[in-house]
Amino acid sequence: MPTITIEPATPDRFGDLEHALSGGGDGASCQCQWWMLPNKDWEKTTRGEREGMLRAELDAAPPPGLIAYADGEPAGWIRVGPRPTQVRLGRTRAFNANSPEPWDDPSVWAVSCFVVRREHRRTGLNAQLLAAAVEFARRNGARVIEAYPTDTNVAKKSSNDLYVGVLSVFEDAGFHEVARPRPERTIVELDLTAG
Repeated sequence: MPTITIEPATPDRFGDLEHALSGGGDGASCQCQWWMLPNKDWEKTTRGEREGMLRAELDAAPPPGLIAYADGEPAGWIRVGPRPTQVRLGRTRAFNANSPEPWDDPSVWAVSCFVVRREHRRTGLNAQLLAAAVEFARRNGARVIEAYPTDTNVAKKSSNDLYVGVLSVFEDAGFHEVARPRPERTIVELDLTAG
C-alpha cells in the first residue's frame, strides 16, 4: 500500500492539483468550477478561463480543497469550503429546497467534489480525503459540513457521475442523511459542534 499524505491546495501545489484532476473523468476540463458558477456563466467559460479561476482560488484563504498524494505522487482532490461560495449549490432546486441549513451561513461548509486518478480508485482514497476535509473544515471554523452524495444501492453510476461522492463513504465518516431529493441523491450533514 502506498503512503498517503493529504495537503491543502496552495499556489505552490497548482501543478500537483492539475495532475490529480487529469487522471480520468471530467476534472481536467471542469477545473472544479462546476459548483462555483451559475449555469449561464459556466456555459460562457473556456477550460483556460476555468483554470485561471481555480488558480485564483488557490491564492485565497482558506484553500478551496485538499490534494491527496500516494507515495508523493498527486492522486486525488476534494473540494471543501464555505457553502455560500459554491454558488451553484444554492441554485440547485433539489438542494436549496431540502437543506435544513440557511444558504447564506458561511459556517456551513460543503464537500462538493472528489477526483481520484484511475490508478488510485478502489483504494479507500475518498474516505481518507473526506476525513482530512472534515478536520480541515473544523480547523477553519466550520460549524456544519453538508454534502450531496449518490446512494449507489439505489442507482449504479459511472465513476464520472460519482464526483459528488458515495453515500456509504459519508455514512462511515459519521454524516447522517437529512434529505433525499431524488431516490439516488442524498443530502448529508455532519455537525462539528457535537461532542
